[in-house]
This record gives sequence, structure tokens and C-alpha cells, in this order.
Amino acid sequence: MKQEHLGFLSPNANYSERFVLAIGKQCRVMPIKDIARLMRLGWDAVKDIDKLYMQEQLRRAGPPKPRVIGIDEISIKKRHVYRIVVSDLDQKRAIWFGGDGRSEKDMDQFYEFLGKKAAKKIRLAVMDMWKPFRKSTQVHAPNAAILFDKFHVLRHLGDALDKIRKIEYARVTGDQRTFIKGQKYVLLSHRENLTSEGKHSLKLLLNANKRLNTAYILRESFDQLWTYNSEAWARKFFDNWKAQLRWQRLEPYEKFADMIEKHWDGIAAYCQPENKVALGFVEGLNNKIRVIQRRSYGLRDEEYLKLKILTASLPEL
Repeated sequence: MKQEHLGFLSPNANYSERFVLAIGKQCRVMPIKDIARLMRLGWDAVKDIDKLYMQEQLRRAGPPKPRVIGIDEISIKKRHVYRIVVSDLDQKRAIWFGGDGRSEKDMDQFYEFLGKKAAKKIRLAVMDMWKPFRKSTQVHAPNAAILFDKFHVLRHLGDALDKIRKIEYARVTGDQRTFIKGQKYVLLSHRENLTSEGKHSLKLLLNANKRLNTAYILRESFDQLWTYNSEAWARKFFDNWKAQLRWQRLEPYEKFADMIEKHWDGIAAYCQPENKVALGFVEGLNNKIRVIQRRSYGLRDEEYLKLKILTASLPEL
């Protein structure tokens, strides 16, 4: 017996390729439930078609050959259940989703997937300051420079500023507390992102509390660290920034400065011209993943979530 191959059929012979493409395009912007109702299909049928569409996207994209990678973890369930997402920052696409957590062994799985030859061609790895990611990369990608993600570093600085806000709220009494209470967002946001009302509240807060004013100015000025093309000048800036903490009694900032000191090599790497890569893609991908999870009210099928993440930045077919 012989079965004739028809080019217009998808791998699942129940649907034509044209139909799979039409449903797959809709699944990029609409929930499965709405498409199923619109097209009068079963929920499972739409999901299976979407999987076929995304698998074809990955096939056409080809195997990854990254030179610059971004490493991050996402939470897929409550109680600290994590998966690792690795992105190609040159191609601006996610290339791997996996692991059973965020340990060194989980990170090793990515390099096993990539292969030794491809791993040795990686020249730069952007990550947060999580030690297991760094150790695994140093073992499997020995030619890669380690660069700590600017956004993760600034998040630590923002957390330190919020701790100072809480300390000040506990320290002061009376009317001074009214300026601090409920102003977390105002204090942690950059001034240009605030409304006119928010800017007014920030001005009142900083005028009312000298220590918070100092901490806010130091937080705003720290962004300058990533503008230098010379490690010597970057180091001089950081030493001056750290010196300003003397006698200020800003203990959370002192702990933050010690953390930067310990991880200096991974921050100074950004001073090299070849390492001036766009660092916002990983954060943007995380936002896309949160939208996918929220729109789907949480995905129980992890394979489906994986396909959604890996194709989130690929062009539609």
C-alpha cells in the first residue's frame, strides 16, 4: 500500500497548511477559548493547531548559533518553581527553555542542548548575579565574558532604597510619617516617569526627609556607571559614589556597594565597546511571558508554554 503525499496538508492530515497558518496567526494575539468559539472548533483542536504552527516557526528559524546570550529564570508556578530561559541577544529571540529549577545542573542542560562546539563560540553571557549560572557558563563556555545585567543590578539598588524608606518610616514620628506613607512607587520611579501629581509628592517627600533625599540622589546618579568606555573611569566613579556613603548611615546602600565590589568584573565588562549590547531584550521577554501566562490564566501544559516562549519573538508565518 502507498499513501500519496499532498503538499497542502499539514503534518496532522486533518488540517490543511493554509488552515493551520490562519489559526496560528490568531493564536498569537487571542486566547484559545475565543478562537475556538469564533471558528466553531474544540478547545483542544485549536491548541493542537497552534502547536503545529509554532513547531513550523521553530523549524524555519533553524538551530541556534548564539554569540551573545542572555540568561534569566521565570516562575511558572507558586512555591518557587522556576525554569531557565536563554536568549540569543544578537537575533533577539529565546532559544532554550528548560531545567527543573535554577541550579548549576539545570544550567548545564542548556549547554548540553547547544553542544560543545557551539558553546565555545559564545563570546558574551549576560545574566544576573546568581552564582550557579556563572559557574556553569565558566565551565561550558570558557571563551565567554560574564556581564551582569544592568536591570538586575538596579533592582537590587531599588530594593535597598525601599529598605531605607521603611527604616525612615519607623524612625520618624508625627507629621513626618505622612510624607513617607504610601510613597513607595513615587520614590522608586524615575522622575520623568511620574505624573505632575507624583512629582509634587516626590518633592514634598524629599524636602521632608534629608536621608531619603540623599538616598534618592545617589540612586539616580548610579545610572552613570554604564556610560563609561573605560574600566578605570568606571571604577573611579564607583569609588566616588561609595565614598559619599560615609557618615550617611545608609546601611542598605553599604551592603549594596559591598555586593558590587564582589561582582565588579561582571559589571566592568560593559565598558568594553564590543560588550555594549542591548540589555533590555531579556526584561522585555519576561514581560511577554507574564502576558502569556496572564492571558491564559496560567498554562498547565508546560510544553505549550515552552513553544509560546520560544516563538514569542519570531515573525509570523
